[in-house]
Amino acid sequence: MNQMGFAELFLSAGGRAPRLPSLLAAAVLLFLAALYEATVTPTLHWITGWLVYPALFYPGACVLSKRLHDRGRSGWWAALILVSIVAVWPHPAGFLDFLFFLVLVWAAVELAVMPGEQGANRYGLNPVGPLPAS
Repeated sequence: MNQMGFAELFLSAGGRAPRLPSLLAAAVLLFLAALYEATVTPTLHWITGWLVYPALFYPGACVLSKRLHDRGRSGWWAALILVSIVAVWPHPAGFLDFLFFLVLVWAAVELAVMPGEQGANRYGLNPVGPLPAS
């Protein structure tokens, strides 16, 4: 079984990542974003947001890319997912936000429900290892 450290999961977009570590990493990033939103005043938010959001987006793109790779998809789909999160955060308001919400529903099913591709794919070996022989 191929073990991946959290530093590699958060800071590298190459390779594949299994479902559970990816979901935990995404939950940590969303929690940090929500905590930041809840605790920072609007004035301070405007000043510090230029530093905080890139510090959250880069690891988010890395985690999403690795999980997308595990599903056999290009990591560039992470850009659409991140734009959708920004569009509907903290709540969707209009028709375009509804479309972005649909993208997030697709991403949740694709990345949280569906298993990774069995065996190696063009992004690397299966991160959970080979299936046991029957």
